Amino acid sequence: MRSSEYQTIQRAARRRKAVRLTVTYLLLTLWALMVLFPFYWMVLTSVKGYGAYNAEYVPRFFTLSPTLQNYRDAFTAVPLGRYFANTLIFTLVTTALMLAVIVLAAFAFSRLEFKGKNLAFTLFLSLMMIPNELVIITNFQTITDWGMRNTFWGLILPSVTSVFYIYLLKENFAQIPDELYYAAKIDGTSDLKYLWKVMIPICRPTLVTVTILKIIECWNSYVWPRLITDNQAYFLVSNGIQEIRENGFGRENIPAMMAAVVVISVPLIVLFLIFRKKIMAGVAGGGTKG
Repeated sequence: MRSSEYQTIQRAARRRKAVRLTVTYLLLTLWALMVLFPFYWMVLTSVKGYGAYNAEYVPRFFTLSPTLQNYRDAFTAVPLGRYFANTLIFTLVTTALMLAVIVLAAFAFSRLEFKGKNLAFTLFLSLMMIPNELVIITNFQTITDWGMRNTFWGLILPSVTSVFYIYLLKENFAQIPDELYYAAKIDGTSDLKYLWKVMIPICRPTLVTVTILKIIECWNSYVWPRLITDNQAYFLVSNGIQEIRENGFGRENIPAMMAAVVVISVPLIVLFLIFRKKIMAGVAGGGTKG
């Protein structure tokens, strides 16, 4: 093959590669704009004045007179600060209890030997097939019978375990070589000490991922808190949005409602941006065998 023909082929290959990269980046840019636009619109609406927003017959994609009055209203129309405190308590306590439950359960299913373990784990996994609505009905009746409505324990107890997280962590624990466990037992190490000193440090990425996902789940929880509490003293931020809509700004004050949504969303966005790499690493590690 002559040099000129080889160079022609190389140029053609480079052009094809450039076209593929251009198309790929254009599609990724389009997808990013579609994903980010709702957040942009939420923030934009939150800084528009009530009068300016209602005067827009055609929605505008920018504003020349931003205002923070909507954010001040978000904390005065309803006790949004109290809702934040309630949500923080609910999230931290629920996540801590859940971690204790799933770590012990995953350790038992992955390392301990007892009669009927495989059958018990199979039946345990089958709980994932039960519709969530049926579980909510059962939990509501149980919490009501125990007199825990309008209490933090009534909010917390139904959320302290997760079949999926136990399964994810159990698979992660199972990747640790059995030889480490047998060596630890020969040295006289107890099961709890082995779990704390060996298994938890090795599986830290998965635990971090589960913790972050549970925090997000608790922060966004709406149906169960709305069902089990009708006392404003125990409302969470998700219920606070509905309270703002009904008794705070009214249904027509969209900018003020968007300001409240921005305030509620910021902690989760910051949390994800900080730990996004750990989330990806934990999910990948939990799903890789060997």
